[in-house]
Amino acid sequence: MSILRQDPTTKDWVIIATDRGKRPDDYQKPIAESALPTPDSTCPFCPGLENLTPPDILRYPQDSSLDWRVRVVPNKCAAVGLNVEPYRKEDGPLFREMGGVGHHEVIIETPQHDQSLSCMPTNDIELVLQACHARYCALKQDPQVKSIVLFKNHGERAETSLIHPHSQIVGTPGAPLLVRKKYEVAISHFDDTGRCLYRDLVDEERSAKVRVLFESTRFVVFHPFASRVPFETWIVPKHEEPAFGHVEPSHLAELADVLRRTLKTLDDALGNPDFNYILHSAPPEDDTKHYFLWHIQIMPRVSTIAGFELGTGIFINTILPEDAASHLKKYLQ
Repeated sequence: MSILRQDPTTKDWVIIATDRGKRPDDYQKPIAESALPTPDSTCPFCPGLENLTPPDILRYPQDSSLDWRVRVVPNKCAAVGLNVEPYRKEDGPLFREMGGVGHHEVIIETPQHDQSLSCMPTNDIELVLQACHARYCALKQDPQVKSIVLFKNHGERAETSLIHPHSQIVGTPGAPLLVRKKYEVAISHFDDTGRCLYRDLVDEERSAKVRVLFESTRFVVFHPFASRVPFETWIVPKHEEPAFGHVEPSHLAELADVLRRTLKTLDDALGNPDFNYILHSAPPEDDTKHYFLWHIQIMPRVSTIAGFELGTGIFINTILPEDAASHLKKYLQ
């Protein structure tokens, strides 16, 4: 039986078609496909080959010239760049363009090529988050940056170009349509109720319990009511924090542990699945207004986005998020 559910944060509809799906255990990758990558002597992100990347923007430890644990470098194949003229022009009433000015950086998460974020010690993940936080706060200071997106592509189905563990941060001169849409829905909810939509969402999920995977002191991990893909998972703070830049540095250790536990649970249940995660945050110009909560959205790539999704914008999910939560809890440590 199929049902349609509306995402309260975007107003988009999602089809949950369980008859088209599999049993939860069937989403697990075969063992041969779930193995970690083998070391690669030509990888530009590995120690000793630092000359193959642009110079560091940030490095931890900061006083180390050779032994590093996290590096941040400009993306050599950047989507936007600093050496671009920030022009705008129109070609008739319908065709507009602007210079692709912005920031596109790579966070190299570990010197170990055959490592996975889910298997890293919590203090190493905390260091990665410290680098992400530092660069987010730095990009926010650029007046040309109107949107900051931090994301990670893990695995071939997630369209990663290099296997070595890394994530990326992009600051663009215009806010993408999806970012604007999510923020406009949140503002509308605030205008109607005087409350933050995402705080209400967290409260409702914690009250319902059926989609919550686990909680910590400051964060809750759950599968959203209108999940777009099987096992879609959100990590959301319990307290008011519109933007990632507002996170207290002392709270990053707890977030690191929550992120590690979440990814490890997905790994154990699905066999090191390919995934994308996206850190959503309020636009820099509005990040002091309490309409929004920053959050991490994890999208396992265990299903295929095909013609219907591309043609309509309506995702088809083949497992109820309640069933996904129940299944993953068996693997939670």
